[in-house]
Amino acid sequence: MSATRLIARDELRLMARNRVAVVATLLLVLLTLVAVANSWAHQRSLADQRARHAHAAEAAFKAQPDRHPHRVVHYGTFIFRPLGPLAAFDPGVDAFTGNSMFLEGHRQNTANFGDVRQSSLLVRFGQLTPAFVLQVVAPLLLVFLGYGGLARETERGTLRLLMLQGATRGQVVRGKLAALGIVAILIGLPAMVGFVLIAGQTGSLLLSMLAIALGYFAYLALWAILITLVSASVRCGRDALLALVALWAVVAVLLPRVVPDVASAVVPIENRMQTDVAIARDLRRMGDSHDPDDPHYARFKQGVLARYGVARVEDLPVNYNGLLGMEGERLTTSLFDRYTGKSYAAQGRQNDLVVAAGVFSPAIALRSLSMAAAGTDFAGHRRFLDQAEAYRYALVQMLNRMQAEAVGYADDTAEDAGADRRKRVSAENWKAMPQFRFVGPTGAELARCALPGLGVLLAWLACGALLLARASSRLGDRR
Repeated sequence: MSATRLIARDELRLMARNRVAVVATLLLVLLTLVAVANSWAHQRSLADQRARHAHAAEAAFKAQPDRHPHRVVHYGTFIFRPLGPLAAFDPGVDAFTGNSMFLEGHRQNTANFGDVRQSSLLVRFGQLTPAFVLQVVAPLLLVFLGYGGLARETERGTLRLLMLQGATRGQVVRGKLAALGIVAILIGLPAMVGFVLIAGQTGSLLLSMLAIALGYFAYLALWAILITLVSASVRCGRDALLALVALWAVVAVLLPRVVPDVASAVVPIENRMQTDVAIARDLRRMGDSHDPDDPHYARFKQGVLARYGVARVEDLPVNYNGLLGMEGERLTTSLFDRYTGKSYAAQGRQNDLVVAAGVFSPAIALRSLSMAAAGTDFAGHRRFLDQAEAYRYALVQMLNRMQAEAVGYADDTAEDAGADRRKRVSAENWKAMPQFRFVGPTGAELARCALPGLGVLLAWLACGALLLARASSRLGDRR
């Protein structure tokens, strides 16, 4: 048996004799299993709740009686963002961004009812999910298990005895690292098993699942290397423990919470009230469809009359009010899209700053990878918003076209006693309206989005391995 294997075996045996270490490991495994069960149950409950509300909103929309199409434009409908199969492992930003939207004409609403606004403030610190346990809790346990691996040998003077017995510096370091790596695998395995069970129930996203598994095992391997590196660089276990706990506090707790605030300060975003005021101001400049003297809509009217070869709107083969509604919706939507694009660009720059901060914190890189591969990052939320807006615009324009083609202009402008009845169209039209169906990304797309975070983690791993190799060459030189 090689010296490396002997040293690894003895180190594992020493850990097994430490009752505190054994109990702590078992508690972490139990916590992981609880996190898996809790996250799965929570996400299952959310998915059922959203599906139930989505069905109720759809039923209410289709149950409308005969009415004027423009009334349906303002009646609107609710849609809900469905949860992806990997959201139970890492819910990402879903708890903060909201999960439902009210769609109506002339307005572009935001998602509402995020879990954070309806839950305890503890949700802001971190939900009990498998991702949270592996990102924050597991490294701390590895610190307490491995901080004395090499520092203890140096402090007690047993390192020279090992070397006198024929073990090289590299074999000693590799043996200690192998023992800690085995423990890291045992710690991460329950979460990965639960991850496979959770994700395998609703759909196969093999590539994204592999990206997540590779990222988390690389992260735990990195911590094993960092712990061994610090333990090889100090003279006593106490110093190693203090340095590693400080490193964990900064890298895994402090930076992941400070960096987003710094990014928000560097790239500010207008709040909802400021955006609404700016949009209202631009809408007034754009034109008023109810003003016959408005320059834009006067030109639009002349263009419609010329296209159909008539002199009056009353002579058009379609309802001019419906065409007017279509033009108004086109203009307002282009304005909404412009402001939304500015907001997306600012949020994208914020996210780029956070991802770049992964150079200083592997926990940030892992979090970016995990959310991207799970489809629960900002890009996943934006995907829902974009599809929701495309559906809203298509639905409103369909109703405006229905007004133009199914409601006569004379009836639409009449004010006699029976005019209201003549303006209505059959309720069968609402039942034939298309339903909102969110199209999720493929596993390959999610895995591709996770590559930047994975690259940063692998760079950390390579740098840590080089530093450990350098520290190994000087191991035992200091007295």
